Amino acid sequence: MGPFTLAILFFGFLILLSSFFTVKQQTAVVIERFGKFQSIRNSGLQLKIPIIDRIAGRVNLRIQQLDVIIETQTKDNVFVKMKVSVQFKVIQEHVYEAFYKLEYPHDQITAYVFDVVRAEVPKLILDDVFVRKDDIAIAVKRELNEAMMAYGYDIINTLVTDIDPDIQVKNAMNRINAAEREKTAAMFESEAQRIRIVAKAKAEAESKKLQGQGIADQRREIARGLVESVEVLNNVGINSQEASALIVITQHYDTLQAIGADTNSNLILLPNSPQAGSDMLNNMVASFTASNQIGEQMKNQPKRVKKNTDHTSSDFNPSDTSNPTPEV
Repeated sequence: MGPFTLAILFFGFLILLSSFFTVKQQTAVVIERFGKFQSIRNSGLQLKIPIIDRIAGRVNLRIQQLDVIIETQTKDNVFVKMKVSVQFKVIQEHVYEAFYKLEYPHDQITAYVFDVVRAEVPKLILDDVFVRKDDIAIAVKRELNEAMMAYGYDIINTLVTDIDPDIQVKNAMNRINAAEREKTAAMFESEAQRIRIVAKAKAEAESKKLQGQGIADQRREIARGLVESVEVLNNVGINSQEASALIVITQHYDTLQAIGADTNSNLILLPNSPQAGSDMLNNMVASFTASNQIGEQMKNQPKRVKKNTDHTSSDFNPSDTSNPTPEV
């Protein structure tokens, strides 16, 4: 066997090997014959005619993601950068359309995303863009599905993954948010202060009420004690006036003792002689006696009645509440 024969055999072996090829999982291979579409081969070991058939391209059937960054303007004239993530795949039954009808699918998808976003966002103010980002994503998916289905592409999902306003706008929004929270905190603090003031006022009112009841009970017990003291002194032959004078003098000395017991007291009792207590008692007795006399005189005053035809304000007794009968 000569060298030429060996060369032919070696060349034939290489051609035979080139007729076999493998296709990976989730991949489709487009075969052309003399530049014309021949067939689509799926995963596994495949065979083609050497020299005549060739692999025109491989199509990825897995889900792919394309991130599109768009700068647009909102209705309230705020420029924002939005990141839209588009998840798509080639439909296995439409590999021919995906390979031959569309040369740059990423550029086509990006163009549709730009078109939809710049049509939807200018209708919304900035706050609504954040709230309704899902609506924007749905609109993008709907538009892409209608456009890309004809080219053999299925849009799995679209997501608005980032909304980035201008830095000055973000700072302003942060200040507004901080001011709103400070306002809410101030309202809660004011309400808490009001509750504390009301509770304190109620406590003081209750305290004064109880204090008043205590003072009233104390005075009632003092009066009862005075009555008992006068009765005891009357039983040993001391009359009421002398007993009252003795009690007043005793309380006078008790007061002086209480003032002197407190080293930090600045109270001065004027006058501080026992005679002053006796004089005060005499004055009180004289006042009570005079008041009783005036009351008795008013009761014994005769009633004056005039005719109905000539009544004046001086004709009636102020203490008389009866209905007099007019003279005939």
